[in-house]
Amino acid sequence: MSERDTPDRDVTSDQDVTVVHLMRHGEVHNPDGVLYGRRAGYHLSELGRQMADRVAEHLAGRDVTYVVASPLERAQETALPIAKTHGLDLASDGRLIEAANVFEGKTFGVGDGALRKPGNWKHLTNPFQPSWGEPYVEQVVRMMGALDAAKDAARGHEAVCVSHQLPIWIVRSFVEKRRLWHDPRRRQCTLASLTSFTYQGDRIVSVGYSEPARDLVPAHLLAGAKPVKGKSKAFGA
Repeated sequence: MSERDTPDRDVTSDQDVTVVHLMRHGEVHNPDGVLYGRRAGYHLSELGRQMADRVAEHLAGRDVTYVVASPLERAQETALPIAKTHGLDLASDGRLIEAANVFEGKTFGVGDGALRKPGNWKHLTNPFQPSWGEPYVEQVVRMMGALDAAKDAARGHEAVCVSHQLPIWIVRSFVEKRRLWHDPRRRQCTLASLTSFTYQGDRIVSVGYSEPARDLVPAHLLAGAKPVKGKSKAFGA
């Protein structure tokens, strides 16, 4: 092969196929049932650690060359077994963090009376933005940036990015050209699930979804499950 024909690894090829898995973290220890959001100090429960180990086993035979997580403890703890399985350092990316929410630290679920409290009404005026937290458009921008960075880091291989339910669902909705405002009960993003984006070169060509730890997920937290009083799905963000 002549010098002219020698492949240049820095040159992007439209034939490069890269898979970026957006993983939601495992179950969190949250005995008080608060919406923890971006608050520090919330770690995986024992069941959550089992979920993380299950996904690490599921991905053990895959060509994963880059693992990165939201800086929050529950995401870092979920990603660590995957990184260890592949002999990789665990990276951190603040763009993968949970969406900001004015109700952080409060209980805000089915049957708790939150919607009847006048003090909360001012935050519930615009579900399309949404008015109670980080705008959906801003979530798309940062999550697409994180996806692209992971794709570049693992080009031609696979990457795992551990994040949180709402940002994962929003960026998937954007890629699949759905409206961003939605019914939270309809999000297909179960605990420890994988939303997988396949790139050809720099273009996303398909989106897949799988639940390697589905049998470990409590029934009321599965997508489409009927709300249960005192067990809000919002807690497992």
